Amino acid sequence: MWVVAAAGSALFAGITAILAKLGVRKTDSDVATAMRTLVVLAFSWLMALITRQLDSIGAISPRSWVFLTLSGVATGASWMCYFKALSMGDVNKVVPLDKTSSVLTVLLAIVLFGETRLLPLKLACSLGILVGTLLMVKRQPTAAADRARGSSYLVFAVGSAVCAALTSVLAKVGIAQVPSNLATAIRTCVVLVMAWGIVALRGKLPHARPASLDRRELAFLVLSGVSTGASWLCYYLAMQMGPLSVVVPIDKLSIVVSMAFSAIVLGERYSTRSLTGLALIVVSTVVMAVWA
Repeated sequence: MWVVAAAGSALFAGITAILAKLGVRKTDSDVATAMRTLVVLAFSWLMALITRQLDSIGAISPRSWVFLTLSGVATGASWMCYFKALSMGDVNKVVPLDKTSSVLTVLLAIVLFGETRLLPLKLACSLGILVGTLLMVKRQPTAAADRARGSSYLVFAVGSAVCAALTSVLAKVGIAQVPSNLATAIRTCVVLVMAWGIVALRGKLPHARPASLDRRELAFLVLSGVSTGASWLCYYLAMQMGPLSVVVPIDKLSIVVSMAFSAIVLGERYSTRSLTGLALIVVSTVVMAVWA
C-alpha cells in the first residue's frame, strides 16, 4: 500500500512542477507560493475532515507538534527556493537538481533511523541517482534568455533540495503517532504563515491581490495547489507506512512526469546526456524500491 501511495505522490508532484512553472511566468515566485499554499491548506483540512481524523488533534504529543512545525518551516523554505529557481531556469534543469534531496534523505534515514537493511544496495542506488542528476544538470544553456540568466537558479535549486531533505526527516518523526492527513493539514498551516510572512516582509502584499494577478496564471496556481495537496496526502501516508529511505526515492520519480510534460507543454528539449541521466535515476530508484 505504501508503494502505491508513494507512486501517487510522484505522479501528482510531477504534474505540480509543470502547473507551477506555468503559474510563475509573470507572477512573483513568493506571491505564487503564498497563493498555492491557501489552496493546499483548504484541500488538506477538507481531507482530514472527510477521513474523520480531526478528532485526534487533542491527542497529539508536544514532541509531534514540535517536529511537525519544524517540518512545515523546512517545507516553506524549500518552496521559496524551488519556485524562485523555477522562475529563473528551465524545468528540465531545476527539477533534477531539486530531486537530489532524495540522496541526502536516504543518508539521513540510514544514520538517524537505522534503515541499514541492504545498505550497500541503497548506497549504490543513491550514487546512481546523484550521477544521473549531474548528467542532467551539467549541460550548456541553449537559449539566449537562458544565457543571460546564467546559473543563478542553481543556488535556489540546491537550497530547495537541502530543505526538502530536512522536511522528510522532521516529518518522519512528527507523524509517528499522528494520522497522516491531519499531520499534512497541520504542517500546511505552518507553511501558510511562513509563505505569507515572507510576502509581507518583502512588501509584496499589493501584488498578491487576485485582481492584480494574471487570471490564467492564477488558475494554474490553483490547480498546482490541488495537485500539491494530493501529492502530500499520498506522500505522508507512504512515509508513515514504509521506510523513509525507499519512499523518498520513489516520490522523486515525479521527475519523469515533470520532464514528459515539460517536453509536451513547454516545448523543452533534452540532449542524449540528459536522457541518459534520467534513465540512470529511474533504474536506480526502481532497483531500490523493489529490492531494498
